Amino acid sequence: MSDFVTSKLPPLEEKVRRPAPGTAPGTLVSAEDSAPSQIYALSYHGAEVRERSLEPDTDFTKWQQQNEVTWIDVQGLADLGRLTALADAFGLHPLVLADIVHTHQRPKVESYDDHLFIVLRMPHAEPRLWTEQVSLVLGPNYVITFQERAGDCFDPVRQRLHTPSARIRAAGADYLAYALIDAIIDSYFPLLETYGELIEDLEASVMLNPEPNIARRVHAVKRELITLRRALWPQREMVNQLLREEHACIQAETRIYLRDCYDHSVQSLDMLEIYREIASGLVDFYVSCVSTRMNEIMKVLTIIATIFIPLGFIASLYGMNFDRASPYNMPELGWRFGYPFALGLMLAVAGGLLWQFRKKGWLGETHRREDPDDT
Repeated sequence: MSDFVTSKLPPLEEKVRRPAPGTAPGTLVSAEDSAPSQIYALSYHGAEVRERSLEPDTDFTKWQQQNEVTWIDVQGLADLGRLTALADAFGLHPLVLADIVHTHQRPKVESYDDHLFIVLRMPHAEPRLWTEQVSLVLGPNYVITFQERAGDCFDPVRQRLHTPSARIRAAGADYLAYALIDAIIDSYFPLLETYGELIEDLEASVMLNPEPNIARRVHAVKRELITLRRALWPQREMVNQLLREEHACIQAETRIYLRDCYDHSVQSLDMLEIYREIASGLVDFYVSCVSTRMNEIMKVLTIIATIFIPLGFIASLYGMNFDRASPYNMPELGWRFGYPFALGLMLAVAGGLLWQFRKKGWLGETHRREDPDDT
Protein backbone atom coordinates (compact mmCIF):
# COMPACT_ATOMS: atom_id res chain seq x y z
CA MET A 1 0.00 0.00 0.00
CA SER A 2 1.35 3.37 -0.94
CA ASP A 3 2.06 5.78 1.92
CA PHE A 4 1.55 8.99 -0.03
CA VAL A 5 -1.81 9.66 1.61
CA THR A 6 -0.53 9.26 5.15
CA SER A 7 2.84 10.98 4.98
CA LYS A 8 1.61 14.45 5.91
CA LEU A 9 -1.30 16.79 5.49
CA PRO A 10 -0.93 18.35 2.04
CA PRO A 11 -2.53 21.59 0.96
CA LEU A 12 -5.92 21.27 -0.67
CA GLU A 13 -4.50 22.26 -4.03
CA GLU A 14 -1.17 22.88 -5.67
CA LYS A 15 0.48 26.28 -5.54
CA VAL A 16 -1.58 28.89 -7.35
CA ARG A 17 0.15 30.72 -10.19
CA ARG A 18 -1.58 33.97 -11.14
CA PRO A 19 -0.51 37.33 -12.55
CA ALA A 20 -0.73 40.37 -10.31
CA PRO A 21 -4.20 41.89 -9.86
CA GLY A 22 -4.97 44.52 -12.49
CA THR A 23 -2.60 43.05 -15.09
CA ALA A 24 -3.68 43.51 -18.71
CA PRO A 25 -5.55 40.51 -20.21
CA GLY A 26 -3.25 38.10 -21.97
CA THR A 27 -0.18 39.02 -19.92
CA LEU A 28 2.08 35.98 -19.53
CA VAL A 29 3.74 35.34 -16.18
CA SER A 30 5.75 32.13 -15.92
CA ALA A 31 6.00 30.57 -12.47
CA GLU A 32 9.45 30.40 -10.89
CA ASP A 33 9.31 26.61 -10.61
CA SER A 34 8.20 26.05 -14.22
CA ALA A 35 10.01 23.24 -15.99
CA PRO A 36 12.09 23.94 -19.14
CA SER A 37 10.06 23.66 -22.32
CA GLN A 38 10.57 20.52 -24.39
CA ILE A 39 8.46 20.26 -27.56
CA TYR A 40 7.82 17.00 -29.40
CA ALA A 41 5.92 16.57 -32.66
CA LEU A 42 4.30 13.46 -34.08
CA SER A 43 2.43 13.37 -37.36
CA TYR A 44 0.90 10.43 -39.17
CA HIS A 45 -0.90 9.68 -42.38
CA GLY A 46 -1.62 6.17 -43.53
CA ALA A 47 1.46 4.03 -42.94
CA GLU A 48 3.81 6.98 -42.48
CA VAL A 49 4.66 8.29 -38.99
CA ARG A 50 7.01 11.18 -38.30
CA GLU A 51 8.21 11.90 -34.77
CA ARG A 52 10.95 14.18 -33.52
CA SER A 53 11.97 16.63 -30.83
CA LEU A 54 11.67 20.21 -32.07
CA GLU A 55 14.56 22.60 -31.69
CA PRO A 56 14.10 26.14 -30.27
CA ASP A 57 14.33 27.71 -33.74
CA THR A 58 11.83 25.32 -35.36
CA ASP A 59 9.34 26.80 -37.82
CA PHE A 60 6.07 25.42 -36.46
CA THR A 61 4.16 26.23 -39.63
CA LYS A 62 5.97 23.36 -41.39
CA TRP A 63 4.05 20.92 -39.20
CA GLN A 64 0.66 22.11 -40.47
CA GLN A 65 0.21 19.63 -43.31
CA GLN A 66 -3.36 19.35 -44.60
CA ASN A 67 -3.06 15.64 -45.39
CA GLU A 68 -1.58 14.68 -41.99
CA VAL A 69 -2.71 14.62 -38.39
CA THR A 70 -0.17 16.33 -36.15
CA TRP A 71 0.23 16.06 -32.40
CA ILE A 72 2.53 18.63 -30.81
CA ASP A 73 3.28 17.88 -27.18
CA VAL A 74 4.77 20.70 -25.06
CA GLN A 75 6.29 19.55 -21.74
CA GLY A 76 7.28 22.46 -19.51
CA LEU A 77 6.04 26.06 -19.65
CA ALA A 78 9.15 28.06 -18.78
CA ASP A 79 10.09 29.22 -22.30
CA LEU A 80 7.45 31.87 -23.02
CA GLY A 81 9.12 32.83 -26.29
CA ARG A 82 8.72 29.37 -27.81
CA LEU A 83 5.17 29.10 -26.51
CA THR A 84 4.27 32.44 -28.05
CA ALA A 85 5.80 31.42 -31.39
CA LEU A 86 3.81 28.18 -31.32
CA ALA A 87 0.60 30.01 -30.49
CA ASP A 88 1.16 32.53 -33.29
CA ALA A 89 1.87 29.78 -35.81
CA PHE A 90 -1.46 28.07 -35.07
CA GLY A 91 -3.46 31.25 -34.56
CA LEU A 92 -4.28 30.80 -30.87
CA HIS A 93 -6.00 33.64 -29.05
CA PRO A 94 -3.79 35.52 -26.50
CA LEU A 95 -6.23 34.62 -23.72
CA VAL A 96 -5.81 30.94 -24.59
CA LEU A 97 -2.04 31.20 -24.19
CA ALA A 98 -2.51 33.05 -20.88
CA ASP A 99 -4.74 30.23 -19.59
CA ILE A 100 -2.12 27.71 -20.69
CA VAL A 101 0.71 29.43 -18.81
CA HIS A 102 -1.28 30.31 -15.67
CA THR A 103 -1.88 26.77 -14.45
CA HIS A 104 -4.62 27.40 -11.92
CA GLN A 105 -7.46 26.78 -14.38
CA ARG A 106 -10.33 24.43 -13.63
CA PRO A 107 -11.35 21.91 -16.32
CA LYS A 108 -13.27 23.70 -19.07
CA VAL A 109 -13.82 23.91 -22.82
CA GLU A 110 -13.83 27.11 -24.87
CA SER A 111 -14.91 27.28 -28.49
CA TYR A 112 -13.19 29.45 -31.13
CA ASP A 113 -13.79 29.73 -34.85
CA ASP A 114 -11.20 27.22 -36.01
CA HIS A 115 -10.19 25.39 -32.83
CA LEU A 116 -11.29 24.20 -29.41
CA PHE A 117 -9.44 24.95 -26.18
CA ILE A 118 -9.80 22.27 -23.48
CA VAL A 119 -8.35 22.25 -19.96
CA LEU A 120 -8.04 19.04 -17.94
CA ARG A 121 -6.45 18.06 -14.62
CA MET A 122 -4.13 15.03 -14.59
CA PRO A 123 -3.51 13.40 -11.17
CA HIS A 124 -0.09 12.64 -9.69
CA ALA A 125 0.51 10.73 -6.47
CA GLU A 126 4.17 11.50 -5.84
CA PRO A 127 5.64 13.03 -3.77
CA ARG A 128 2.17 14.05 -2.65
CA LEU A 129 -1.21 14.11 -4.30
CA TRP A 130 -1.59 16.97 -6.78
CA THR A 131 -3.26 17.57 -10.12
CA GLU A 132 -1.40 18.93 -13.12
CA GLN A 133 -3.06 21.20 -15.65
CA VAL A 134 -3.06 19.74 -19.15
CA SER A 135 -4.19 22.18 -21.84
CA LEU A 136 -5.35 20.77 -25.17
CA VAL A 137 -5.97 22.66 -28.39
CA LEU A 138 -7.94 20.80 -31.07
CA GLY A 139 -7.82 22.09 -34.62
CA PRO A 140 -8.98 20.70 -37.98
CA ASN A 141 -5.96 18.43 -38.38
CA TYR A 142 -3.82 19.01 -35.29
CA VAL A 143 -3.79 18.56 -31.52
CA ILE A 144 -1.50 20.57 -29.25
CA THR A 145 -1.05 19.55 -25.62
CA PHE A 146 0.65 21.68 -22.97
CA GLN A 147 1.91 20.01 -19.79
CA GLU A 148 3.52 21.59 -16.77
CA ARG A 149 6.38 19.09 -16.80
CA ALA A 150 7.50 15.79 -18.26
CA GLY A 151 5.72 12.61 -17.23
CA ASP A 152 2.16 11.79 -18.21
CA CYS A 153 -0.37 9.03 -18.84
CA PHE A 154 -0.19 9.24 -22.65
CA ASP A 155 2.18 6.31 -23.27
CA PRO A 156 -0.65 3.92 -24.29
CA VAL A 157 -1.80 6.52 -26.84
CA ARG A 158 1.74 6.85 -28.21
CA GLN A 159 1.98 3.06 -28.56
CA ARG A 160 -1.30 2.96 -30.47
CA LEU A 161 -0.04 5.67 -32.80
CA HIS A 162 2.92 3.47 -33.70
CA THR A 163 0.65 0.50 -34.42
CA PRO A 164 -0.32 0.51 -38.14
CA SER A 165 -3.56 -1.43 -37.59
CA ALA A 166 -4.82 0.77 -34.73
CA ARG A 167 -8.09 2.66 -35.24
CA ILE A 168 -6.46 5.92 -34.19
CA ARG A 169 -4.16 5.83 -37.23
CA ALA A 170 -7.10 5.94 -39.61
CA ALA A 171 -9.07 8.60 -37.70
CA GLY A 172 -8.76 12.35 -37.55
CA ALA A 173 -7.41 14.80 -35.01
CA ASP A 174 -10.69 14.76 -33.06
CA TYR A 175 -10.25 11.05 -32.34
CA LEU A 176 -6.69 11.71 -31.14
CA ALA A 177 -8.04 14.40 -28.81
CA TYR A 178 -10.64 11.93 -27.53
CA ALA A 179 -7.91 9.34 -26.86
CA LEU A 180 -5.88 11.85 -24.83
CA ILE A 181 -8.93 12.99 -22.85
CA ASP A 182 -9.90 9.39 -22.19
CA ALA A 183 -6.36 8.58 -20.97
CA ILE A 184 -6.49 11.40 -18.42
CA ILE A 185 -9.96 10.45 -17.18
CA ASP A 186 -9.02 6.78 -16.85
CA SER A 187 -5.85 7.69 -14.92
CA TYR A 188 -8.08 8.50 -11.92
CA PHE A 189 -9.34 4.94 -11.53
CA PRO A 190 -6.11 3.32 -10.19
CA LEU A 191 -5.72 6.23 -7.78
CA LEU A 192 -9.31 5.91 -6.54
CA GLU A 193 -8.87 2.15 -6.09
CA THR A 194 -5.82 2.86 -3.93
CA TYR A 195 -7.90 5.18 -1.79
CA GLY A 196 -10.60 2.53 -1.53
CA GLU A 197 -8.09 -0.02 -0.18
CA LEU A 198 -6.65 2.55 2.21
CA ILE A 199 -10.09 3.46 3.57
CA GLU A 200 -10.85 -0.25 4.13
CA ASP A 201 -7.61 -0.60 6.11
CA LEU A 202 -8.44 2.50 8.16
CA GLU A 203 -11.92 1.15 8.85
CA ALA A 204 -10.46 -2.13 10.12
CA SER A 205 -7.94 -0.24 12.26
CA VAL A 206 -10.70 1.87 13.79
CA MET A 207 -12.69 -1.25 14.69
CA LEU A 208 -9.77 -3.22 16.13
CA ASN A 209 -7.54 -0.57 17.68
CA PRO A 210 -8.67 3.08 17.45
CA GLU A 211 -5.28 4.73 17.98
CA PRO A 212 -5.05 8.55 18.14
CA ASN A 213 -3.07 8.82 14.87
CA ILE A 214 -5.91 7.19 12.92
CA ALA A 215 -7.93 10.40 13.15
CA ARG A 216 -5.02 12.30 11.55
CA ARG A 217 -4.76 9.74 8.75
CA VAL A 218 -8.50 9.86 8.06
CA HIS A 219 -8.35 13.66 7.96
CA ALA A 220 -5.48 13.49 5.46
CA VAL A 221 -7.50 11.16 3.22
CA LYS A 222 -10.50 13.49 3.34
CA ARG A 223 -8.38 16.48 2.30
CA GLU A 224 -6.89 14.60 -0.64
CA LEU A 225 -10.30 13.37 -1.77
CA ILE A 226 -11.37 17.03 -1.82
CA THR A 227 -8.43 17.75 -4.12
CA LEU A 228 -9.61 15.02 -6.49
CA ARG A 229 -13.18 16.28 -6.32
CA ARG A 230 -12.03 19.74 -7.39
CA ALA A 231 -10.72 18.16 -10.58
CA LEU A 232 -13.34 15.49 -11.29
CA TRP A 233 -16.48 17.56 -10.83
CA PRO A 234 -15.74 20.28 -13.45
CA GLN A 235 -14.06 17.68 -15.68
CA ARG A 236 -17.34 15.80 -15.95
CA GLU A 237 -19.11 19.03 -16.91
CA MET A 238 -16.40 19.74 -19.48
CA VAL A 239 -16.97 16.41 -21.26
CA ASN A 240 -20.72 16.97 -21.11
CA GLN A 241 -20.25 20.35 -22.79
CA LEU A 242 -18.24 18.70 -25.57
CA LEU A 243 -21.17 16.36 -26.14
CA ARG A 244 -23.86 19.05 -26.10
CA GLU A 245 -22.22 21.76 -28.20
CA GLU A 246 -21.44 21.04 -31.82
CA HIS A 247 -18.18 22.21 -33.36
CA ALA A 248 -16.65 21.70 -36.77
CA CYS A 249 -13.54 20.14 -35.23
CA ILE A 250 -15.48 17.20 -33.72
CA GLN A 251 -17.17 14.74 -36.05
CA ALA A 252 -20.40 12.95 -35.21
CA GLU A 253 -18.64 9.57 -35.04
CA THR A 254 -16.22 10.86 -32.40
CA ARG A 255 -19.09 12.08 -30.21
CA ILE A 256 -20.05 8.44 -29.66
CA TYR A 257 -16.64 7.85 -28.07
CA LEU A 258 -16.95 11.03 -26.04
CA ARG A 259 -20.09 9.55 -24.50
CA ASP A 260 -17.88 6.77 -23.17
CA CYS A 261 -15.57 9.44 -21.69
CA TYR A 262 -18.55 11.03 -19.98
CA ASP A 263 -19.61 7.66 -18.59
CA HIS A 264 -16.12 7.11 -17.15
CA SER A 265 -16.20 10.60 -15.62
CA VAL A 266 -19.50 9.81 -13.91
CA GLN A 267 -18.14 6.48 -12.62
CA SER A 268 -15.00 8.05 -11.18
CA LEU A 269 -17.01 10.82 -9.54
CA ASP A 270 -19.42 8.27 -8.04
CA MET A 271 -16.48 6.31 -6.61
CA LEU A 272 -15.03 9.50 -5.19
CA GLU A 273 -18.30 10.53 -3.51
CA ILE A 274 -18.68 7.07 -1.97
CA TYR A 275 -15.17 7.18 -0.55
CA ARG A 276 -15.75 10.71 0.78
CA GLU A 277 -18.89 9.56 2.58
CA ILE A 278 -17.08 6.56 4.05
CA ALA A 279 -14.17 8.73 5.15
CA SER A 280 -16.55 11.21 6.76
CA GLY A 281 -18.32 8.35 8.50
CA LEU A 282 -14.98 7.01 9.73
CA VAL A 283 -14.46 10.15 11.79
CA ASP A 284 -17.78 9.65 13.57
CA PHE A 285 -17.07 5.93 13.85
CA TYR A 286 -13.68 6.66 15.41
CA VAL A 287 -15.22 9.04 17.96
CA SER A 288 -17.89 6.45 18.75
CA CYS A 289 -15.30 3.69 19.23
CA VAL A 290 -13.18 5.90 21.48
CA SER A 291 -16.25 6.87 23.52
CA THR A 292 -17.32 3.24 23.80
CA ARG A 293 -13.85 2.23 24.93
CA MET A 294 -13.81 5.05 27.47
CA ASN A 295 -17.24 3.98 28.73
CA GLU A 296 -15.99 0.42 29.19
CA ILE A 297 -13.02 1.69 31.18
CA MET A 298 -15.26 3.91 33.30
CA LYS A 299 -17.62 1.00 33.85
CA VAL A 300 -14.83 -1.22 35.14
CA LEU A 301 -13.53 1.51 37.41
CA THR A 302 -17.04 2.20 38.70
CA ILE A 303 -17.57 -1.50 39.45
CA ILE A 304 -14.28 -1.66 41.33
CA ALA A 305 -15.18 1.44 43.32
CA THR A 306 -18.66 0.07 44.04
CA ILE A 307 -17.23 -3.20 45.36
CA PHE A 308 -14.79 -1.43 47.66
CA ILE A 309 -17.40 0.88 49.14
CA PRO A 310 -19.00 -1.84 51.37
CA LEU A 311 -15.59 -3.39 52.00
CA GLY A 312 -14.29 -0.04 53.22
CA PHE A 313 -17.37 0.32 55.41
CA ILE A 314 -16.80 -3.09 57.01
CA ALA A 315 -13.09 -2.43 57.53
CA SER A 316 -13.76 0.99 59.08
CA LEU A 317 -16.53 -0.44 61.26
CA TYR A 318 -14.28 -3.10 62.74
CA GLY A 319 -11.41 -0.66 62.93
CA MET A 320 -13.15 1.49 65.58
CA ASN A 321 -11.93 -0.92 68.35
CA PHE A 322 -14.82 -0.38 70.79
CA ASP A 323 -14.29 -1.96 74.17
CA ARG A 324 -16.47 -4.89 75.22
CA ALA A 325 -17.60 -3.23 78.41
CA SER A 326 -20.96 -2.36 76.87
CA PRO A 327 -23.31 -5.16 75.72
CA TYR A 328 -24.01 -3.10 72.61
CA ASN A 329 -20.39 -3.11 71.46
CA MET A 330 -19.14 -5.50 68.77
CA PRO A 331 -18.88 -9.03 70.21
CA GLU A 332 -16.49 -10.06 67.42
CA LEU A 333 -13.66 -8.11 69.05
CA GLY A 334 -13.15 -10.80 71.61
CA TRP A 335 -14.10 -13.75 69.42
CA ARG A 336 -11.35 -16.10 68.34
CA PHE A 337 -12.61 -16.16 64.74
CA GLY A 338 -13.52 -12.47 64.58
CA TYR A 339 -10.82 -11.52 62.07
CA PRO A 340 -11.50 -14.45 59.65
CA PHE A 341 -15.21 -13.64 59.98
CA ALA A 342 -14.61 -10.02 58.90
CA LEU A 343 -12.53 -11.12 55.90
CA GLY A 344 -15.13 -13.71 54.92
CA LEU A 345 -17.86 -11.11 55.18
CA MET A 346 -15.92 -8.85 52.83
CA LEU A 347 -15.40 -11.66 50.31
CA ALA A 348 -19.06 -12.58 50.49
CA VAL A 349 -20.17 -9.01 49.90
CA ALA A 350 -17.74 -8.63 46.96
CA GLY A 351 -18.84 -11.93 45.42
CA GLY A 352 -22.49 -11.05 45.85
CA LEU A 353 -21.98 -7.71 44.13
CA LEU A 354 -20.09 -9.30 41.22
CA TRP A 355 -22.85 -11.87 40.79
CA GLN A 356 -25.50 -9.18 40.84
CA PHE A 357 -23.58 -7.05 38.31
CA ARG A 358 -23.19 -9.97 35.94
CA LYS A 359 -26.84 -10.95 36.32
CA LYS A 360 -27.91 -7.45 35.29
CA GLY A 361 -25.53 -7.46 32.32
CA TRP A 362 -23.25 -4.77 33.67
CA LEU A 363 -20.22 -7.08 33.73
CA GLY A 364 -19.27 -9.30 30.79
CA GLU A 365 -21.67 -10.56 28.10
CA THR A 366 -24.92 -12.14 29.19
CA HIS A 367 -25.47 -13.75 25.78
CA ARG A 368 -23.80 -14.05 22.41
CA ARG A 369 -25.59 -12.61 19.43
CA GLU A 370 -25.76 -15.06 16.59
CA ASP A 371 -23.88 -14.08 13.48
CA PRO A 372 -25.74 -14.89 10.25
CA ASP A 373 -22.41 -15.60 8.57
CA ASP A 374 -21.79 -18.50 10.96
CA THR A 375 -24.79 -20.46 9.66
